[in-house]
Amino acid sequence: MTELFVKRLEPADLPLLLATPPGLFDNAVDPKQSAAFLGDPLHHIVVGLLDGEIVSFASGTVLLHPDKAPSLFINEVGTRDAVLRRGYATAVTQALIDHARRLGCKGIWLGTEPDNTAARALYRRLGADEVPFVGYGWDGALDD
Repeated sequence: MTELFVKRLEPADLPLLLATPPGLFDNAVDPKQSAAFLGDPLHHIVVGLLDGEIVSFASGTVLLHPDKAPSLFINEVGTRDAVLRRGYATAVTQALIDHARRLGCKGIWLGTEPDNTAARALYRRLGADEVPFVGYGWDGALDD
């Protein structure tokens, strides 16, 4: 079996991101949005590659504050169904967390649905503290 290669994408990796077959992200990869994401220094994505194809990813956004150090909000973590339970989500999420710490982020956080047991187990495995959280959304922000 091929070993997972973990890589943080940069603007030059746009063709690799655009070549991602459907089914990994919630929607089709959009060229304009992908270029904007990769070109923004506050947005980060770490991917796991098998045979040159992205099979897992973790993305995040650095949040700047006027009164404290930057933090990282983990936007999304995903792995193709065909390769679940192999540690790929752990590898890409840990790489994103490590990258955020190198950037000087002092807080790293995310939210997930209460019934997403796989995600919750992943985050606990990575040493996260589970904290009470109430989320609110506008304009479909929390729609699937």
